[in-house]
Formats: sequence, structure tokens, C-alpha cells
Amino acid sequence: MKILLVNPWITSRRSARFPLSLLALAAHLQGAYGHRIVDGNVDRDYLSAIRRAMRAEKFLAVCVSVMGGPQVRSAIDVSLAIRGESPDMPIVWGGYFPTLYPRAAINASYVDYLVRGQGEQTLSELLDALVDGRARPDPLRLASIDGLTWKRADAAVHNKDRAFHPGRSPAPLPYESLGNARDYLGHTVLGRRTAAHQAALGCRFRCTFCGVAATFRGGTSLPAADRLEKDLIRLRDEIGADSVQYYDHNFFDREAEMVPLLEVLARARMPWWCYARSDALLNLSSKSWALVRKSMLRMAYIGAESPSDTMLRGIRKGTTSNQTLEVVDLCRRHGVIPELSFMVAPPVDSEGETERTFEFVRHIKRLNPASEIIIYVYTPLPAESLPLAVRRHAPAVLTDLRGNPLSFPRTPEEWTERRWIDYSCHADAPWVSERLHRRIRDFVTVLGCRFPTVQDVRTPRWSKSALQALASWRYRFRKYDRPWELELWKRAVRLHDPRARSI
Repeated sequence: MKILLVNPWITSRRSARFPLSLLALAAHLQGAYGHRIVDGNVDRDYLSAIRRAMRAEKFLAVCVSVMGGPQVRSAIDVSLAIRGESPDMPIVWGGYFPTLYPRAAINASYVDYLVRGQGEQTLSELLDALVDGRARPDPLRLASIDGLTWKRADAAVHNKDRAFHPGRSPAPLPYESLGNARDYLGHTVLGRRTAAHQAALGCRFRCTFCGVAATFRGGTSLPAADRLEKDLIRLRDEIGADSVQYYDHNFFDREAEMVPLLEVLARARMPWWCYARSDALLNLSSKSWALVRKSMLRMAYIGAESPSDTMLRGIRKGTTSNQTLEVVDLCRRHGVIPELSFMVAPPVDSEGETERTFEFVRHIKRLNPASEIIIYVYTPLPAESLPLAVRRHAPAVLTDLRGNPLSFPRTPEEWTERRWIDYSCHADAPWVSERLHRRIRDFVTVLGCRFPTVQDVRTPRWSKSALQALASWRYRFRKYDRPWELELWKRAVRLHDPRARSI
């Protein structure tokens, strides 16, 4: 039996990276179920490719990976195309969107099942039930599958969450299923052929705003050192990668467990980028930092979030603003670029918190001008998306500018509205006024032009120098409002925006 795995369109072909979630599913199911992968980021005519595949082969089910934001629209298009081609084909949605918003995701005629959280075992058990039950799977069997949402007489049934599973498939990722795997290697600041990879899974922290915390509920699992080494050798020697961007939710965990992995990375000598926490980096010994330098870590994405320790405590971040300043200096001394993300415009004191963040960013730039700054609007998860253990720490009832309680979308279509796409992408929130939204946008423009990102490997150096000169007086005198000349120049040179494309 065979399944069709679909990654709906979300980015340009140039920015496409390995669809790691689908590859992980395929590896887990090897030996029990065959698979075919259609990736909309590479195949621009992916809807036609799906229809052709369904006419040419028989599939047990079609499984669609869905992130929040623009990919929801693509996932709807995929599902409608499947329904049109084969009305009885079981359609399964998995990924962050159905995990965080299961009530909205299942509320669609073109979705039959949701796989929430870690998907490998849940999907495997669902496929077994579909094989045995054919057109009518046994409801009692479906009800026994942890992590599954399904429909019984058109009513949604949300089974209990599946416990975190630290293991991973011993089978290697089937890159050959993607056709030419080299098409997924991108030219980045790390190298000319950067691969995306995930070594560790989950995060032991429970920040109330974070989809990873809501999905994995504090579970985390690091790979065995020999597994990481095999994966890196394969990426380097078989596929041709010369650098790696790790999609690990929190790459640096406890030091004792990290040292064997850092030793592997030091032997591989492939420049890399990862997510990290300021406290984890500060807790590394000098001996471990020597390994970090030898391993060629080039950039670490660190969630600074806010200069307010009160806000950091409120979102259960577990770090402080002083630690942010310390790690900025620590990274400077060890040749690592800190890429710091901040959340502005929270529901309480939106303007004050935003302006204090701007000043904190300026302070960081004085300490370490090479620091990269990413600014998002604070858009917390709905309380229903959070684990019970952290739900009581969630923000009070959210309201819009008029003071009306915020009602989150109840269908996938509603999540495709512009305002909710902006919410999912941390670009805007209902409590943010147009004046504050423009203020944030203007500051980001001036900051990005005064300090062009090192991640931009395509814009000519002379264009960046011109932008820096144009923006310098605005940045120096805090004249952020309406930087029309910078906006024009940015559009002309197509300046890279790390918020949209990362490296």
C-alpha cells in the first residue's frame, strides 16, 4: 500500500529546503507503506502533479503537511484538488497548524483526519486502521489512536494527546524520493550549498507564546552522536552539502549531552546555523566553547523576546534581559553572530514596550554591531492551544482596539484572511493601531538599511553601502517616520528580509 505525501507551496523555489517532516514520515513507514512525495515549493505545477499521481497510482491516503500562515491556503487548494479527483480518498492533515488549531482544521469537508504533534506513530496506526477497515474504519479503533482527530457522524472527535516519544526511525531519510536532492541546497551566508537538517527534537522549556512548547509539551530528544555523524557524512559526501542550517527547536541543550555532538560537528567542519537560548550558551564551559569555534558555528538564532524582565517572566521564557546582553558580548568574543528576535506591541502597554525594545536594540548594536535583529509583533497562541500545565500563565482575554474580545477563526478558510495570516506570521495583531504598526515598520526599515543583514548574499556590496549611508542620519537622530527614500531603494535592490526567508 502506498500513501501520497504533499508539501503545499509556501516559498520560492530558490528558498526551498528539504521537507523534513515528510521525509521523517517516509523513513518511519518504510517496510510497511510505500510513498510518493509532491513538493509544491519545487514543483510549481504541484496541483497538476497531484492529479497525475492519483490517476497513475492507487493510494491508501493523502497526507498534507500544513504550517500556519500562507500555507493554509495552499493546503486547502491541495485538498480540494484531491476531493475533485477522488471524493472518497482519505485526506490527513498534519503539522503545526492542525496541532495548534485542531478545532478549526477539522471543521472542513475536505479534511478527514488530523495528526497532532509527533506524527510518525499516530499516522502509522491510522493507516493500519484504514487498511483493515477499508471504506469504514472501526470507530473504536480510531478512538484508541492517541494524537488523532477524526469525524464521527460529522462531529469532531479529539483523541487524547500522544505522549512525547524520544526515539526516531533508524532508517535514513529517503532523499531520493525528492528527485534531485541537490535542488534543495541553497546559496547562503554559510556556504554555496547549504542543507537543512534536524538533529534534535522538541524543547524542554514551556514558553506560553511558542508553538514548539505547545506541540511537544516540554519533551526533547537529542540524537546519538554516531547517528548525527552518519547524517552529516551523507549530506556532505553523497548530496554535496558544504554547510548546514539546523531546524532543531533548541539545538543547545545540557552541556554534558551536547559535547559528543559538538565533537562530531568539529570533525565535520561544515559551517552551521542553529536555534539557541542565551542561558544555554552562557552556561557552556570554555572547553565547550573551544569545540563550538572548531565546529564552525557561524550564527545562532536566540529568542531575546523583550528587554522587560516582567514580560519575560509572564511568558515563562526563563531568561533575563541581562543574559541577552551577556550573550551578545560572548558571541562577539567567539566569532558567532547572534541573531536576536524580539516581540513588540504586546496587548498591555503596546507603545511603551515597543519603544523600550527599540532602545534596547540600539544598546545591543553598540555592544556588538554584528548582531542581527529580527522584530516581530507579539501574537500569543490562544489559550486552547496551550498545554494545561501552562494555560494558566497565558494572557488574559485578548481584545481588539475597540475592547472587543478576540475570537479566533473557526475554519481553515478564515485563517486565510489577510489579518489572520499576519497574525500567524507575527506581522500584526488586532490590538495594534495603524500608527503603531507604521512605527514598527518604519523602525525595521531604518534599522535594516543602516545595518544590512549579513544573510543577504545576493545584493551587491555597493547597494548595501549606499543604503547604510542613506539610513545613517535617520538612525543616529531616531528619525524613523516615513523613510520613503529607503523603501524605494529597498524595492529597487530587493533587499533580503530575514523575517520572511531566514538564511
